[in-house]
Parts: sequence; structure tokens; C-alpha cells
Amino acid sequence: MQEIRIERTQHPRPKPVDESKLGFGNIFSDHMFLMNYDEGQGWHDPRIVPYGPIELEPSAMCLHYGQSVFEGMKAYRTKDNRILLFRPEKNMARLNVSNDRLCIPLIDEEFAKEAIAKLVDVDRDWVPHAEGASLYIRPFIIGIDPHVGVHPAHHLLFVVICSPSGAYYPEGLDPVRIYVEKNYVRAVRGGMGFTKTAGNYAASLKAQDEAEKQHYTQVLWLDGVERKYIEEVGTMNVFFKIGDEVVTPELQGSILSGITRMSAIELMRSWGMNVSERRISIQEVADASKEGRLEEAFGTGTAAVISPIGELKWGDDIMKINDGKIGPLSQKLYDTLTGIQWGNLPDPMGWTYEVK
Repeated sequence: MQEIRIERTQHPRPKPVDESKLGFGNIFSDHMFLMNYDEGQGWHDPRIVPYGPIELEPSAMCLHYGQSVFEGMKAYRTKDNRILLFRPEKNMARLNVSNDRLCIPLIDEEFAKEAIAKLVDVDRDWVPHAEGASLYIRPFIIGIDPHVGVHPAHHLLFVVICSPSGAYYPEGLDPVRIYVEKNYVRAVRGGMGFTKTAGNYAASLKAQDEAEKQHYTQVLWLDGVERKYIEEVGTMNVFFKIGDEVVTPELQGSILSGITRMSAIELMRSWGMNVSERRISIQEVADASKEGRLEEAFGTGTAAVISPIGELKWGDDIMKINDGKIGPLSQKLYDTLTGIQWGNLPDPMGWTYEVK
């Protein structure tokens, strides 16, 4: 593996005094990881340097054509002061899936995992101590060729930044209200919906703005062809407990293969639950709601972990779920996943990775 050069900051950034008011994605730690790619040389010059501006030419291709991918991860401080990552190898594998789709040279997944662990170790004092808080980690890759013209970049930059963060949703674990989008389309099979790329999120902004105007927290997307099959929430995969079946939309190329989604499925199946990955229409959910069979709905994602859904708005149909309260399954999943992530519960699956 390549040696990572470390340049420590001479001007440490002020750390948050009150970790209960961190918010999400507002504060950044002292250092960042950088690595360059140049055609003919490959990925090279891995380094940890003080956090600061990145110099790009105005013609940098990522600014014009969106050749940009990213990941979302967290580091957790345990009660005995260890620092844990959660399934980081899965994030690096998914980053390479995104890289392949956007014609970005693949990274060495094991090296990238170790580089992120090294960065977290350098900035370990930034991993929050407060309950429920963590260090959010954002790896991303951008094309930086100074060229106006559409083609895959020959020069790229791999960056990792870290942000001490509290709960993603200000409501905490209280159920969120979700707006079902009927007019706009996020992704279709054959597109880039299964990747973590900037364009997917740009495509969601208009619907998210409309949802917020109607006082809803997030958008639930339907398929881009028939506009009737559920896909995902803007920042989460989604699950529905209908009777004794837990249903989540299957991976068909238009939704993200979430690490928390995968973990929730594996946990529920280990508990002997009936979990289906299949197509599910919004009409099926609405019918189940009317018939009293829709017991719970929740989202899964790195930022929120488990986010119970208390209400869905589909046109004029307002579906109240579990009286707007968190359900027992959502609570159990949240308690189990966060218990493993923070080292408060045993990790029989071997999901955590200690930063040393």
C-alpha cells in the first residue's frame, strides 16, 4: 500500500463547546484526506492535510458536467473511548459501483478504508462524546480537468472530510411526515439512481422544496415510468410493515443500495421475520392503511439510522401510521443498530471496525 503523508495543522479549529447543538453537516474537523488521479500514473500522493479550500480552475469539469461521486459514513465513540466505524468496506465497495457508472477509475477499497481510518485517528478528538452524536465522514471524488467539453475526466481528486454531527432530523426519533411526489422524477432504470452522485440529489431539490412548503420533512419518490411503484425517500431507503410482512422496494437499478438498508434486512431475517424485497405500489400502501394493516413505516440511512414515518401525503390522501408514534420494530432496529455502532451491544455480525 502507498504511504500516507501527514501534515498536521498549525492552527487548530475551535471545537464545539456544546455537543447537544451540533446540528448536521455544519462544522468540520481539522484535517482532510486528499489523493490525486492522473491518467498514466493512477491514484497517487495520498495525504492528510489541514482542512481548507481546494483550488480548482473555473473550467474544472466537475463544475460543468457533474462527474462527482460520494459516500456517507460515521465514526462512533464508545463508552470506553474506542472509535468504531460501521461496515466501512461496504461503503468503499459501493463507492466503486458509483465510480464505474460515472467512468471514474476504481479505487483500492482496502487502502481507502485504511486511509479513512487514519484520518479519523488524526482527528479522533473531534469524534463527539455526547450520546447520539457522531463524526460524519464524507468521501467524494471529482473530475478536475481544466476543460470545457463532455468526456470522462483524465484527472481527478479523491477527498475525505469529517463533520461532528448530532441527529440528522431535528425531530430526533419522532416520526417524520413524508410527501409522496407525483409530478417530478428522480431516476429510472438504466440511469444513475443506484449510485451516490451529485446529480441525483440536484434532481430532487424541486420536489424537496415543494414538500417543505407543505410542512413535510422529506419526499417519497415513485418510479419514473409508471409513477406508481415506491422507490426511496430522498435521503433514505424505505420499509413498510404490512401485517406480518416487512416490505422494502427491490434493487432494480434506480434506487440506492443502502448500507443501513442491508443491515436492517439482515437483522430482521436473523430475528425470523418475513422480509420481502419486491415492487410495492403506493396504492398497496394506501389500501393497507385504509384496512388497518399498515402497522409501521420507516426509513433507513447512515445519517438518520432509523427514521420512523408517522404520516404519508399522497395527493389528497393523508395516511396516518401507528397514530404518529414510533412502532416497536422501528424502535428495536434503532436500538440494535445504534447499540452495535456505539459498542453498547455485542457485534455478532462483525460489522464494526476499530480505529487504532
